[in-house]
Amino acid sequence: MAYENIQTQQDGPAFVVTIHRPDKRNALSLQTMDEITGAVRAADADAAVRAIVITGGTQFFSAGADLNEALQVKSVMDGDAFFGRANRLCALLESLGKPVIAAIEGFCITGGLELAMACDIRVGAQGSSFAITSARIGTVAGFGGTQRLPRLVGPGHAMDMLFAAETVDADYAFRIGLLTRLVEKGQALAEAKRLALQVVAT
Repeated sequence: MAYENIQTQQDGPAFVVTIHRPDKRNALSLQTMDEITGAVRAADADAAVRAIVITGGTQFFSAGADLNEALQVKSVMDGDAFFGRANRLCALLESLGKPVIAAIEGFCITGGLELAMACDIRVGAQGSSFAITSARIGTVAGFGGTQRLPRLVGPGHAMDMLFAAETVDADYAFRIGLLTRLVEKGQALAEAKRLALQVVAT
């Protein structure tokens, strides 16, 4: 199937979904979320796929929600169309019968981090950075981050990240449990694929 905002590739047992909106820093638009949903559902139904990898490429994972679309939310119905769709995508990732691995290079911000937190495993590279910046503009994380972040890092670290809205580096993210694995810069995708091979061997 042809996509506009993502690229897909089967690499052995791993099905790799790459968010590909470089001009928008991989911002998550409605179309992008729909394409990820469709690709992930197809991969989950394919017996040859043993693990799903979500990445943003070598420069950045995702800058978060597409603000041009988010700013169009004026009503409850608008909110469900945008934030509801994002939450359904994250819930889908959590409910799949196959492991979902986020391979993170570069910055992983707000909605992008919320998407990564819905994955089973997060592989981050040195040089990557993480933040939920909603507090800076007087909003809240709308893709489930306020629930998933405390589960991963504990309430203290979560409140610090949410209230301060500051960027943290990969070492800190790994130390508090936000990242599952920390690898050298440029090696996140390779490590995610290696983990997919381990799934086949078990």
